[in-house]
Amino acid sequence: MPPSRRAILSLYQSTLRTSKSFSSYNFRNYFIRRAKGTFRAIQAESDPARVQSLYSEAVQELTVLRRSAIVNQLYGGWRLAVEDQKPERFRSDN
Repeated sequence: MPPSRRAILSLYQSTLRTSKSFSSYNFRNYFIRRAKGTFRAIQAESDPARVQSLYSEAVQELTVLRRSAIVNQLYGGWRLAVEDQKPERFRSDN
């Protein structure tokens, strides 16, 4: 029996949340892109057996991702210049 839509969305949200918890900019963006790609593939699949297989793989990947995020938070390193930039919305000198 394939997973419900709610279960897939819940797994997607958990995967994105975990991906966003990486302290390293490059890892964080990579895993966010990868999560979106994985769940787009699940969404595009019509075979229930294949959806179940992709869902099971995504659950296993989430457990690995969680452990990796913890290690990355411990040994994150320096912030990149890209992360420190904030967009200027309003300028007060105009």
